[in-house]
Amino acid sequence: MSKSKHVSETPATQFLRRNKVSFGEHPYDYVEHGGTSESARQLGLDEHCVVKTLVMEDEQAKPLIVLMHGDRTVSTKNLARQIGAKRVEPCKPEVANRHSGYLVGGTSPFGTKKAMPVYVESTILEFDTVYLNGGKRGYLVSIAPGVLTALLGAKPVQCASVD
Repeated sequence: MSKSKHVSETPATQFLRRNKVSFGEHPYDYVEHGGTSESARQLGLDEHCVVKTLVMEDEQAKPLIVLMHGDRTVSTKNLARQIGAKRVEPCKPEVANRHSGYLVGGTSPFGTKKAMPVYVESTILEFDTVYLNGGKRGYLVSIAPGVLTALLGAKPVQCASVD
């Protein structure tokens, strides 16, 4: 086990506490461009249970959040087809930061600055526990995946592709 570090409150943890969600806190040493493989390695987790929060936009530049397994990528074609968009693409980092209020690498789907529709890869909902960003780099929270649909209204989609 890693030694516990105190993690300051983030908009994500405030959102979870306000909604009385129990969650685990999992700080790790953030590595630039390390992604979910790095956090999974440091925390001894299966990367498939570590969920990345991706800020994307449709053809009208309307932002949306996609929650995807750490070891998978999003097929933007499949996603666009399922949500009725002409196309979907990742936002540029500075645009994603503006929409979410978080820095890329520390983006959480909870407590975002702007309310955005959330889509979750359906197989994520089959886990007992998932790990996702807690609102800052080097910090994951563990929650029951039902929280994603209950609190965020996350809509299940099938848009995973293997890297």
